Amino acid sequence: MLKYPCLILDHDDTVVQSEATVNYPCFCETLQNIRSGMTITVEEYTHGCNDLGFAEMCRQKYGFTEQELLDEFLFWKEYSKTRIPAPFPGIKEIIHRQKQAGGMLFVVSHSGEETITRDYKTHFNIIPDGIYGWELPTEKRKPSPFPVLDIMQKYDFTADQVLVVDDMKPAYDMARAAGVQIAFAAWGRKDFPKLYDQMAKICDYTFETTTEFADFLF
Repeated sequence: MLKYPCLILDHDDTVVQSEATVNYPCFCETLQNIRSGMTITVEEYTHGCNDLGFAEMCRQKYGFTEQELLDEFLFWKEYSKTRIPAPFPGIKEIIHRQKQAGGMLFVVSHSGEETITRDYKTHFNIIPDGIYGWELPTEKRKPSPFPVLDIMQKYDFTADQVLVVDDMKPAYDMARAAGVQIAFAAWGRKDFPKLYDQMAKICDYTFETTTEFADFLF
């Protein structure tokens, strides 16, 4: 019997290594296009996304309007079409074992559904059972508990059957509001000690490697 029949995975920097190769450099270009002369370090980008969430970081730190947020997303969609991030070693085996054992797997992410689907087809040759991405209305995106509660309602999962796996605090807020457990995907955050320490302290579980996470699950 699976420990968690329902896995809810983040995408960026939990499943694929996308911050350094796609999302951060794309946002640097966005700033040049929308806020010429403004710059951001990778540390500022990471901590802004963790502490505020991407959209709120754009609004509060850079004064983005809602139209500019939409323009940013459309630019990111085009940018990411030609840049496919590599998965973390070992994550493919976890995804396949979850599915082969009869479990379900969902993605709750601030990436777009088209990009997530492409990455899963390219790297894992499967499609998640459901994707809750940036296309959702703002009030239904992570950190809203809507994605988790919707999954539980649609598929009749109880709270103890669900595990959220993520590398940033908005997912913690989502999981706690939905009453489910969360595991910190620490394998992608070892270069950010402040974020690492915060997540390791507040999450139910912390996994240093995907191997350690697989041993826990199976």
